[in-house]
Amino acid sequence: MLQRKVILAIADGVGDRPHPLLNHETPLEFAKTPHLDKLALMGISGMMDLIGSGIPVGTDMGHMILFGYQPHHYPGRGPIEALGIGMEVQEGDVVLRCNFATVDDNGIVVDRRAGRIRQGTDEIADAIDGLELQGIKVYFKPATEHRAVLILRGAGLSENISDSDPKAPNDGSPYQEIRPLDDSEESRRTASILNKLLSEFHAILSDHPVNAKRIEQGELPANFILTRGAGKMARLEPVTDELNIKGSCIAGESTVLGVARLAGFKAITDSRFTGNIDTNIELKAKLAIEEITHSDMVLVHFKAPDLKGHDNEPLEKAKAIEQFDKMVGLIAQGLPENTYLALAADHSTPCEVREHTGDPVPVVIYGPSVRRDRNWRYNEIDCAYGGLGHLTGNEFVRTLHGLMGRVKKLGN
Repeated sequence: MLQRKVILAIADGVGDRPHPLLNHETPLEFAKTPHLDKLALMGISGMMDLIGSGIPVGTDMGHMILFGYQPHHYPGRGPIEALGIGMEVQEGDVVLRCNFATVDDNGIVVDRRAGRIRQGTDEIADAIDGLELQGIKVYFKPATEHRAVLILRGAGLSENISDSDPKAPNDGSPYQEIRPLDDSEESRRTASILNKLLSEFHAILSDHPVNAKRIEQGELPANFILTRGAGKMARLEPVTDELNIKGSCIAGESTVLGVARLAGFKAITDSRFTGNIDTNIELKAKLAIEEITHSDMVLVHFKAPDLKGHDNEPLEKAKAIEQFDKMVGLIAQGLPENTYLALAADHSTPCEVREHTGDPVPVVIYGPSVRRDRNWRYNEIDCAYGGLGHLTGNEFVRTLHGLMGRVKKLGN
């Protein structure tokens, strides 16, 4: 059987709806995308629902599907974030996403992001990393800016607990006491331990030299840790092992890098990958071509369209798409003969909604002996007429694996 390779270029949140500022076109229709349209003309296109019609997904779930997992494999955002920043996660660990935050003496959240703290988070994290309580070991590491990850390791833990993060604007809401979400002893114990740990964190951080200096300089102290999105690390077989392939992922976002590591893909990042329009597309394209020489599958992630959708900036989203088009064009220039180049997205982020929705996203596959259809543009309208039809995320990824010669025949 022929065994070929795939580069999958992912435009995060690229799907949208017609917008009055864009002559009632979507940002993809409005943007100038000669390279994306050429792939549509020379390839086969369709529309994809990551899970099913009308079901919104997060960046984490959307990418788990694009890397080859089923929706029920989802371990929670916490474990993915931990893997994304290079933490070692073990089966049974309960992992939580965190914010460095500022609270007053009454537990009122003054700022959920501690003034968007950037400096000194390593020193603050070191002060609470390694603590132990009732046989539970704490592992704590800062992520980007005000974000961090907390791992609880030990016996008898559950992920079925509530968040301490009120998730409200800084409107005088207190941090929330963590509660068990079921009647199990494990959930009650985990909630109790975490509440005690948060109090201990607060006591330690309130007297920390970094925070004393921040107060002197008129800045908000990072004197509290808000938690959310608890997940329990499950035993998952890497996709690369299941398919017997080598994979690479080129991205600047920790969530995507975390899913890549979970799936067994080599995670490649660089400080020049900003996650916005100014990300280094030339470097991403160069790395994609380099990696495909010794990998079977390379995923290249481009974040900016999602950010502009969340910010309700349709013209900026169109500009972001034009940058994605240039990146794809650079990849296409160096594409080896035995390699497919595919286009996809992890979800839609319509500007008018400012959030992920269940609107389907356009997909394209270009490469050796692809059955070309009669579509010639890459967008949410024209791809609906393409030869791939309307498929789920798992069906789209399985199609790529099939073209690679990695799907086993059923029957004799």
